[in-house]
Amino acid sequence: MAVYDHDILVIGAGLAGMRAAIAAQQAGANVAMISKVHPVRSHSNAAQGGVNGPGIGEDGGPWEEHAYETIKASDYLGDQDAIEILAQEGGGEVLQMEHWGVVFSRRADGRMATRRFGGMGKARTFFVGAITGQAMLHVLYEQLMKPGIFNAMRNYEEWFVTSLIVDDGYCRGCVAMNIRTGELHAITAKATIIATGGLGRVYEPSTNALICTGDGISLGYRAGAAIMDMEMVQIHPTTLQGSGVLITEGARGEGAYLLNKDGERFMEKYAPNMMELASRDVVSRAEQTEIDEGRGVDGSVYLDMRHLGEKLIKERLEEIYEIARDLVNIDIVNELLPIRPGVHYIMGGVKTDFNGLCSLPGLYSAGEAACVSVHGANRVGANSLLDTIVFGRRAAEHAVETVCTKTFRPIPESVVEEDRKMIRSVIDRPTNGDRIAKIRRDMGETMSVNVGMFRSPDKLNEQLGVLKDLRARYDKVGVEDKGKVFNTDLLFHIELGYMLDCAEMITKSAIERKESRGAHTRLDFPNRDDENWLKHIALTRQPDGSEKMSYIPVTITKWEPQERKY
Repeated sequence: MAVYDHDILVIGAGLAGMRAAIAAQQAGANVAMISKVHPVRSHSNAAQGGVNGPGIGEDGGPWEEHAYETIKASDYLGDQDAIEILAQEGGGEVLQMEHWGVVFSRRADGRMATRRFGGMGKARTFFVGAITGQAMLHVLYEQLMKPGIFNAMRNYEEWFVTSLIVDDGYCRGCVAMNIRTGELHAITAKATIIATGGLGRVYEPSTNALICTGDGISLGYRAGAAIMDMEMVQIHPTTLQGSGVLITEGARGEGAYLLNKDGERFMEKYAPNMMELASRDVVSRAEQTEIDEGRGVDGSVYLDMRHLGEKLIKERLEEIYEIARDLVNIDIVNELLPIRPGVHYIMGGVKTDFNGLCSLPGLYSAGEAACVSVHGANRVGANSLLDTIVFGRRAAEHAVETVCTKTFRPIPESVVEEDRKMIRSVIDRPTNGDRIAKIRRDMGETMSVNVGMFRSPDKLNEQLGVLKDLRARYDKVGVEDKGKVFNTDLLFHIELGYMLDCAEMITKSAIERKESRGAHTRLDFPNRDDENWLKHIALTRQPDGSEKMSYIPVTITKWEPQERKY
């Protein structure tokens, strides 16, 4: 075992993580980045439709427009000071990405093309066909591979974090396993940035990659950081029937319709002004209502892109054309595509201020793992990528400025002993016929049924009981692979523990919030209740292992809450 020491340790290598690593490196810090997968396999790859560019010329529009529309879409739960920063600094970050080499789609005159996303009053989303996240991710990785940056930065690729190191109330890095050897090591740092992405696989099905297991949120929780807004789970309006693969909102941004079994554009009833481009929570509820009331087809409704024409589809939505053709043998140029709402994003996460700083000193967070909070109760499409690059950079800059001149006492090698015992106990545990994959599937399917779009107290409390039973099974289930090299059986076991933590926090917070706001719809409390619930719910693990629930006021700067109408 070795102890590695850095100024800044970034956990996660998606867009937020790599943007943070570049910023910290540029500021002169000794930086390390750690990821359980190769950086360009991170889930940021899956982002399709685009990135909002507030303030970029006439297309981006005044930053205040973007800020207001983001706040409105958040159902006024987003903190307005953070949203103002997102809108003011976002355009510059998008242009920085373009200058680094992201080949955004263009108009005939050479200017960057835009499309309109849900909840936005105008087209201010810049895009690379339907592979925007992938394009940005590869460009950031190219920047990291430049000799001046890459040679100086340690990249712990295919390392798996088992815990954060907390020394005298301060986060000092992490304990991590080199997946290739199975050995545990301490990686210490003056500041640690969690950028591990979301937790979509707590639900089944989900648009998220299998690696989206809530690692960073659970690690932060176990270390004592506050976790906020966990009840706010976004359900995307358009996922492919059967597999749950994401169908980009860019399709509706280009003009696609939503139809029920009778061929009606049903959004006329739910959002007569913005129709298919109302905010995601509104569109998803409308779709599910149509399905539940018998106007769907096999649990789905249709996405109609036929009128867009083959040329536009193959130029701007080629990824969707290929997904439909390859996975369900449908030609979207000539046929309707069956889609349904599906779990997509967590608005909650590790609570941070607008510099990415968490409640635990020495710990920062950015991207989907974090709750800044710029998304509130419902995220606007194309704001997730913007969030990663704005607050990834800000977290790194603040961390470097704050901690790099400090000195700390050395961390002893013995800090890994507790994790070593935990792993030994799992390896030594006999198999009992149960399987990690089965517990994970049971968790995901019950979360979708009981803590999905429409929530009731009976179902939510039932899920708490289900999770208690699943935790008991988890504590007894063994792994079949007893080796050390690339023991994915063991890694899946640890990931399942992270996911159970997140599932419990989601369910408890959903029980607590007795109103309907954004993505959180309570059948017994159908209306928004600003008088009692214009506040965040935060969960913090106490040193004795108990849990404290607290409330944090929403920051209002200039936009007073109003009734949302689309």
